[in-house]
Amino acid sequence: MSTDTAITVERLDDDAIAILTINRPQRRNALDSQTLVELHRLLDTLNGDPALRAIVVTGQGVSFCAGADLRSQPDDLSDTAGVPYAQLRSAATSTVAVTMAAQELMASAFEKIHRLRVPVIAAVNGFALGGGFALALACDIRYAVESATFGAVFIRHGVSACDMGTSYFLPRLVGASRAAELMLTGRVFGAAEAVAIGLVLEVVDAASLLDTAVAKAREIAQNSPLAIWMTKETMWQTVDSPSLRHALDIENRTQVMCTGTGDLANSFAAFRDEGTARWNPL
Repeated sequence: MSTDTAITVERLDDDAIAILTINRPQRRNALDSQTLVELHRLLDTLNGDPALRAIVVTGQGVSFCAGADLRSQPDDLSDTAGVPYAQLRSAATSTVAVTMAAQELMASAFEKIHRLRVPVIAAVNGFALGGGFALALACDIRYAVESATFGAVFIRHGVSACDMGTSYFLPRLVGASRAAELMLTGRVFGAAEAVAIGLVLEVVDAASLLDTAVAKAREIAQNSPLAIWMTKETMWQTVDSPSLRHALDIENRTQVMCTGTGDLANSFAAFRDEGTARWNPL
């Protein structure tokens, strides 16, 4: 496990599972520009690893992620290679361009999480506010401790609550009316309410939070790697599809493609022989 960076990485089960821990507890795991550069690179690397089946994201200490680090400045960026919006933020001279590049640096990282070919599980161990709330929303599954708090608090600071993908994810997860109330008030709410509205899957005690998230990752990882990829991608595509027919067309093509890997035949043979299916690698 790497421990000398702003995001630590631990690999489990022959690299099938990756645990990413935001390691800035002194800033409540707020994301500065250099940490976002690190996150972009990690996500790119992990997405290219054929052994990977699932990711768990959590925070060090008592906070999941407090959003953007407001103390971060453009000159905080010491290494921008390979991350275009970081390069633009470092080089831009106008206030508008710097601010827009900063927005895109964080927003595109959360988009990248959403577009990963493997599911991402958020283990919310404390504050998930502002950009930290958006980070949790970008994940596919969320667990939380009882003390966790959530909120689209941007509106309370004089800007729109529609930020970092919040206006995309939140209505899809909890419904438009409830999302409107949360975003227009900017109120902070707890884990119990998050479960009640379907945002969080389960509230668990702090000692077992990470184990619970990893156990779910392992359950997912038992499935075919291509099936995991296609299920995540297809589910989110059909959520956005304009009609049932569009959704069925996407599903049908995906199923036909998946049957060409040999995994289905392997699974049926294992079921017949009362054995365990062996999946083909990506």
